[in-house]
Amino acid sequence: MANAEKVAAVTELTERFKDSSGAVLTEYRGLTVAQLAELRKSLNGHATFAVVKNTLTKIAVNEAGLDSQLASLLAGPSAIAFVDGDVVEAAKSLRDFAKANPLLVIKGGVLDGKAMTPPEIIKLADLEP
Repeated sequence: MANAEKVAAVTELTERFKDSSGAVLTEYRGLTVAQLAELRKSLNGHATFAVVKNTLTKIAVNEAGLDSQLASLLAGPSAIAFVDGDVVEAAKSLRDFAKANPLLVIKGGVLDGKAMTPPEIIKLADLEP
């Protein structure tokens, strides 16, 4: 990837972190392209799911001021669900997909600048929308 492309990717990721009400980091190792497409569809406009490069994401996390909340989660293959709609519905979609497809592992996330552990995200999914 050319340097200009990397800079653009970091800028885009930084903006997504700043503009989203929340972000959930996941590990997707072993999921097929069809399963990832199914996950994106199940998020139904509440969130967008993007596979990311950890090195670029670490820079974006730092620039977005979320280093202490997310940097430790960026190990192994990572993907991020950027929450744009209802946070509870997005958490439900991720929880339900992870139950049906155990290869999707919720690592943690951030909601309105506050770090969240996987159990907290699952608990959020149990709330009424």
